[in-house]
Amino acid sequence: MMKNKVVIKRIYEAAAEDDGYRLLVDRIWPRGVSKAKAKLDDWNKEIAPSTALRKWFGHQPDRFEEFTDRYKSELKEHRATLESLKEISETQQLCLLYGAKDETHNQAVVLKSVIESL
Repeated sequence: MMKNKVVIKRIYEAAAEDDGYRLLVDRIWPRGVSKAKAKLDDWNKEIAPSTALRKWFGHQPDRFEEFTDRYKSELKEHRATLESLKEISETQQLCLLYGAKDETHNQAVVLKSVIESL
């Protein structure tokens, strides 16, 4: 049994055979990406940060620590979804896809750590 293989990737990078289960974790569809090109297994808007939180954060690195705390708080409402993602990651690679330009300060980074801590 695989132990929790969760990776993150920008949706703008080409889909690869070894991505595994491709899940978009943005609330808004990424600009300029066709559904065909995205090759998603799922798009889960519910586990994305709330619109209010996303707008407050505005991808400002100095707000990332507080964003992380607030987002983790929001994720507590989605325990069943998080558990099912954990289960997916135990049988195949789970690829969390996001649209942000910043590869270190985004919701996929937070979500990956939450899934891995379950």
